[in-house]
Amino acid sequence: MTSETVTPPKRAARVPETATGRVRQARRIYRRLVEQYPYARAELDFESPLELLVATILSAQTTDVGVNKVTPVLFRRYPDAAALASAEPSEMEEILRPTGFYRAKTRSVIKLGQELVERFDGEVPGKLADLVTLPGVGRKTANVVLGNAFGVPGITVDTHFGRLARRFGWTTSTDPVVVEAEVGEMFPRKDWTMLSHVVVFHGRRICHARKPACGVCPVAQWCPSFGDGETDPDKARALLKYELGAPKGGEAPVPLLVDGGVPDASFSTGHRGTPVVPRHSGAGAQGEAR
Repeated sequence: MTSETVTPPKRAARVPETATGRVRQARRIYRRLVEQYPYARAELDFESPLELLVATILSAQTTDVGVNKVTPVLFRRYPDAAALASAEPSEMEEILRPTGFYRAKTRSVIKLGQELVERFDGEVPGKLADLVTLPGVGRKTANVVLGNAFGVPGITVDTHFGRLARRFGWTTSTDPVVVEAEVGEMFPRKDWTMLSHVVVFHGRRICHARKPACGVCPVAQWCPSFGDGETDPDKARALLKYELGAPKGGEAPVPLLVDGGVPDASFSTGHRGTPVVPRHSGAGAQGEAR
């Protein structure tokens, strides 16, 4: 099954003048991104809230792919908060060295383990107000954990999300807290986590920081920034990036909507990890915890 191919627009879309118009345009973009990335999810490997929390902290100033190479070794050696809390710094530093800033990250992870043991009985809390009191945890990290390990909707404003939110005309702010609030008003709360995933996926694969591949962008017709990058479809296609490399179970190029392809929601990006709302999370009781 394929859809019709799409010709890039001749010019950028206008940002609607009314709030209602801006919301409608934003939701069209979101729906189209879900069609392009129905398999979008957290790109960090994890099997528990603790693993996701630690992995997200380690992802600062490095790639998710790099973190995914390190965390299996880390969690085999330190399987719970108590083990992290009592870790020998020099041993953990050697494991974390490939992620960069490994001494600072080691201090953060050990301190995190200690705080979890002392204040939360070794468990990762499922409330935003508690998570942001932990060392190395801000709103972005907290929303990643809540949305993907506890099933609590949240908007994750990383560098990709912030860049695309401004390009789409959803906000003009560079303050992550303001971006989160302004974008959150445009979408139903239930969509916040998936919105974060598809926007980040799009930013990593097509809407790059330096030279976006506008010519193969599935949301070009609604984008006020169309033309900031390469608009020729063939040249734009050469700019596509896939952070996870095939063929070893990683991400292979998927069908593009603009080429008439229909991405499959069952497509695997090659990750291991827990689905949203894992059995152990107790998400039924946490659903309104923010």
